[in-house]
Amino acid sequence: MPHLNLQLSGTPDADLSRRAAALIADITVDVLGKPRELIATAVHYVDRAHWFIDGRSLEDWGRNAFHLDISITDETNTKGEKARYLEQVHAQLSALIGNVHETSYIYVIDARAAAYGYGGLTQERRYQLAQNAKT
Repeated sequence: MPHLNLQLSGTPDADLSRRAAALIADITVDVLGKPRELIATAVHYVDRAHWFIDGRSLEDWGRNAFHLDISITDETNTKGEKARYLEQVHAQLSALIGNVHETSYIYVIDARAAAYGYGGLTQERRYQLAQNAKT
């Protein structure tokens, strides 16, 4: 599981949404080792006139931007893995979108296992159930 929330500048574009979601899912699997079947991604668009960096809109800058929040279970990835993830996501999303302002953020949210989960179970509970099944 992780949950990914991606904001892109511009107007809604279904093809771009599909390609961006696939791209970040691939990197999430390859770099962070997350199971593809548990990756949930929401893509949202913000008009360039309503996205501001240093007090100027992206429209004024003549640039694009993105913001990615990814929630993962705390202590499941190293600092090095997260650093590689940020580097690869920034490079590949920038190439996909084009003309990206450097001030495009990626936030890897390390969520506590007892406070994060899916299907009605926390990640901590899933861990406990898996440990009990081994004994």
